[in-house]
Amino acid sequence: MVFDNKYIDYSSKSKRELYETLLLFLLLSNKNLVFIGKYLLKFALLIKLPIFGIIKKTIFKHFCGGENINEAKRQVLQLGKHNIQTILDYSIEGTNKREHLQKTYNEIIKTIEMSHNNNLIPFCVFKISGIARFDLLKKINQNEQLDSAEEEEIRLVKERLSKICEKAKKYNVPILIDAEESWIQDSIDALVENLMWKFNKNKVLVYNTIQLYRWDRLHYLKETHKKGKNKKCKLGFKLVRGAYMEKERNRAKLKNYPSPIHETKKKCDIDYNTAAKYCIQHINDMALCFGTHNETSTHLVMQLMKKNKIKNNDSRFYFSQLLGMSDNISFYLGQYNYNVAKYVPYGPVKDVIPYLIRRAEENSAITSQSHQEIKRLKKAIKN
Repeated sequence: MVFDNKYIDYSSKSKRELYETLLLFLLLSNKNLVFIGKYLLKFALLIKLPIFGIIKKTIFKHFCGGENINEAKRQVLQLGKHNIQTILDYSIEGTNKREHLQKTYNEIIKTIEMSHNNNLIPFCVFKISGIARFDLLKKINQNEQLDSAEEEEIRLVKERLSKICEKAKKYNVPILIDAEESWIQDSIDALVENLMWKFNKNKVLVYNTIQLYRWDRLHYLKETHKKGKNKKCKLGFKLVRGAYMEKERNRAKLKNYPSPIHETKKKCDIDYNTAAKYCIQHINDMALCFGTHNETSTHLVMQLMKKNKIKNNDSRFYFSQLLGMSDNISFYLGQYNYNVAKYVPYGPVKDVIPYLIRRAEENSAITSQSHQEIKRLKKAIKN
């Protein structure tokens, strides 16, 4: 086995906590239960049942670092003991409330300041829908005419993005900008590309995220690379498979347009691995973050690094997994001195529920992964 489970440290968890985590994954591995649970959760929130305490003690506790940046610090230090870094993610997204947008912007600035001179926090990350109204991004994506108020809004969004990048440049903290739903992604890509052309002249400060479960993204990656070469800019790419599969397919069916998602997992895997090979082939033009829980893809990147005589800790290469998932990969990479970081989401429980629902759906959709987590936990409990 390449990613040996023996490197995972369960010592910070009590037997009770291991049993609780095991129960959580047993529930998440049941697709029907997750499907029903999602709608029960939404109904409970609609009628304002007091369920936040239960959520915080269960799924939130496993997949999130805390409700604020100070609570998340504990997770940063814990992971750091095993040569695993942390990408703090204030996981508020998709809002249309202006006061939330300003709050998220302030929080992003705070994470950049916290990352400064902290070698355990290599990146700052955010979603553009955290600082721009979702409906505004959607309207831009559809090439609709903006009114004067909306023009002012998008000007403010660009100003916020520029200030975030200026701060990141000053503090030497690279920025990862997450991918989102396909019906706002074109507007996000346009904003991120402009940031790359401005801030990636000499080295990579801004990274865009490429979701390879979409059949058009490999082409987009190559076209962006061509644009970057023409503009004499370095490129930052975070390669992921994707996190909105059910939502994307359902919307495409409802609105009667071709689904942007690959028909099979095999095709998605082929595109991810092809993208990885392409990027490593052109590594002198870019810096990369491989966001993956897939052992085959991770091993492929490691082999390509070795073949190309690239050191394990080359600063142009990062691996990343989500907190609470694929610890066997993260701890193994940390053990062998690769640059690896856990995405650690944080934020008020009620505000990170969309993120938690996606994690539940992902674990129920990829049952093999959940079953591996269950096996690992059972073995840890037995020992």
